[in-house]
Amino acid sequence: MKIAMLARNPGLYSHKRLVEAAEARGHTIDVLNTLRCTVNIASHRPTVTYNGETLARYDAVIPRIGASITHYGLAVLRQFEMGGVWPLNESVAIGRSRDKLRSMQILAKHGIGLPLTAYANDPKQAEEIIKAVKGPPVVIKLLEGTQGIGVVLAETMSSAKSVIEAFRGANVNILVQEFIKEAGGTDIRALVVGGKVVAAMKRSGAPDEFRSNLHRGGSAEVIKITPEERSTAVRAARWMGLNVCGVDMLRSNHGPVIMEVNSSPGLEGIEVATGKDVAGMIIKFIEENARAGKTKTKGKG
Repeated sequence: MKIAMLARNPGLYSHKRLVEAAEARGHTIDVLNTLRCTVNIASHRPTVTYNGETLARYDAVIPRIGASITHYGLAVLRQFEMGGVWPLNESVAIGRSRDKLRSMQILAKHGIGLPLTAYANDPKQAEEIIKAVKGPPVVIKLLEGTQGIGVVLAETMSSAKSVIEAFRGANVNILVQEFIKEAGGTDIRALVVGGKVVAAMKRSGAPDEFRSNLHRGGSAEVIKITPEERSTAVRAARWMGLNVCGVDMLRSNHGPVIMEVNSSPGLEGIEVATGKDVAGMIIKFIEENARAGKTKTKGKG
């Protein structure tokens, strides 16, 4: 097969592993810098040019689109889709997952566990929002934040109100969520490929850090998840319409609650922690589905 991967940094562990796995299975894979791709919208035959040259036909495309270039990256991916190239994750599903509020609304609609969450535009409603999620303490998140950036734990009413007012004064959108104290600064990342959890790890935050992101100094170890956690991860991926994703969950007193569904999950932490060849599983999934030209996009909204 001939595969394209949209990725700005070919040197990242995840991207190198996907290239290695594809080549080991006899495929040709080109890593294309997303920002160097140009879409020819006026053409009767949708095309993508790269460094000024029209790209040849690919059988599949692996989108590894960074959060900072989501809008442009999805436009490029849509152009591949219009040209009949099979996407590992469809553009509509990635766009859905990148919108924290929209994704939580979709998951809530389908009865998937979430922390109590509130969203409002008026900073004067700060106290009302905080009480709605049974705080303080509360977790305040930027809707556009990634890798733990723009996530604040406010432990008192006054500090929570100050943070909300400051964020809204800067004209940024935020979510306010209940703080799951019983999670103890840990979360679970379940890697879903083709409707199955293929690997799972527990991530623990650095000392005095409530966020467990590995990018912020956290650590990871293999974990055996419960049937309920496995079902929650699989259903979340299905309703988001993602073939491959990382589902981040907390263990709460009322069962697993989802924090995020990541459409471009990193592979280093989970492969190192579990010893599993996740990249190879992803390439195998592409082999089994790209030729049939089918995707799994049950998500709505």
